[in-house]
Parts: sequence; structure tokens; C-alpha cells
Amino acid sequence: MRYLVKARVKPGREQALLTAIEDGTLGRGSVAGDEYLWDMQQARVTRDGTAHWVEVCFCGVPLEEEHPYWEEYFDLISVTDAHARRNCRDLNGTEPWACSECDCTRRLEEKLHSSGEPFLARLEMNFAPCGGNETRSKQCNEQEQR
Repeated sequence: MRYLVKARVKPGREQALLTAIEDGTLGRGSVAGDEYLWDMQQARVTRDGTAHWVEVCFCGVPLEEEHPYWEEYFDLISVTDAHARRNCRDLNGTEPWACSECDCTRRLEEKLHSSGEPFLARLEMNFAPCGGNETRSKQCNEQEQR
């Protein structure tokens, strides 16, 4: 099944999240593998700081296996079906594991892509260490202004 996830980074966990994304350790040990990194590359963030992404999950309980990995960095606001359950070929048994290659949430993902801004870009801009070439953290810019 595909889920629309809405979450906010826990205060003080931004740098740790960015490091886990950059060094590829986000989700390490999970059966979902690189899905966490893909999700962060696709996530969008709204003005209020809420990140949104569509996530594939085959658990009986939505994101059951993924919860501990996400909750290390995020306060999960909501996890809702990204499309009608009755149409999910994996859930209705017509095609096991169909969610891996399914385009059932294409319109939703296109809508998300045109809203807000890329989550990872904002995280890098605000929390990348000083000295980065393309992005500068708020902290670095504030230090330079002093």
C-alpha cells in the first residue's frame, strides 16, 4: 500500500537527520532498505515546516516496521492511505508486491512536487556544516555576519 506521510523534524534532530541522509545510514537495518533515502529525496516541505512524502509499505499496520526509524528524527503527524485501498492490487490480491512499481499515486506525487519546496534542500540550507560549496547553513551565515 502507499501512504501519504506528514511529519515534522523533531527539534534538535535536524543535523543528525541530515548526517544520516548524507552518509546513507538513515533506515540502516530496516527491510525497507534505501526507501528512506528515496523518501527524503522526494519529500516536500510546506511553510509551516511539515514534510510530506508518499511511502510504500507492505506491513499489516501502516509503517509498522518503519516507525522506529522515522520516529528517531520525526514527529509523525499523520500516515494516511494515499489512494483507495480497494484499488490496491497488492492488498486485493490481484498482484502481490504491486506497490513497488505501481503508479497509482502519480497524480498525488505530482501535486506534492509542485507544492512547497524540496525538503532535503531546505534541510541542507539550514543545517549543512560551514564550508559547503553550494549550501550554507543559517548558523554559518549568522557567524559570518558577526
